[in-house]
Amino acid sequence: MSRIIPKDRIIIVDDGSVDRTYAVASALGAVLLRHASNMGKGAALATAFKKAREMGIPFVVTLDADGQHNPSEIPAFVAAQQETGADIIVGNRMADTKDMPPLRLMTNRFTSLLISLRAGRRIPDSQNGYRLLSTELLARMPLVTTRYDTESEILIKAARMGAAIGSVPVQTIYEGARSSINPLADSFRFLRMVIRSFFW
Repeated sequence: MSRIIPKDRIIIVDDGSVDRTYAVASALGAVLLRHASNMGKGAALATAFKKAREMGIPFVVTLDADGQHNPSEIPAFVAAQQETGADIIVGNRMADTKDMPPLRLMTNRFTSLLISLRAGRRIPDSQNGYRLLSTELLARMPLVTTRYDTESEILIKAARMGAAIGSVPVQTIYEGARSSINPLADSFRFLRMVIRSFFW
């Protein structure tokens, strides 16, 4: 990824890992941040967003650490933002779903429908963590979630703030990927977040 983005602009958040993640990441020369204990994906994103703003970075690109995102696609996000002026560009895997597990495909379609309804605009792949986001927009957006539901919260709040949200096609990569999503707990958090969004 350093061939696309300079190492001093790559931010890695170690969210309380108990393996060798921190040691391995330390050797990469990137900006490394660490949570003393696991706080959740949303909390890790918030930590990275804050650091990016401190560094004067106008846009961030988020990638999950499970191998599902191909860093070589980052220029497509940048090009889409420059062409459209959007505040957020979300990766879209839904044009090629042949390699997506059936249960994941079904839940992605359902959650994307709910988020699109709450946002008042179509977002074809709302659960995709591969995104480009304006740090100026994020600075004006207080987040109340700390887990996987944070990414949905961002889209709903961004839409209500009048932000422009676009998308760009990305690969569907699942081979060898291991998700840390808890289907029961994270589905409950998602539905709770959707209900809470009526009162934001």
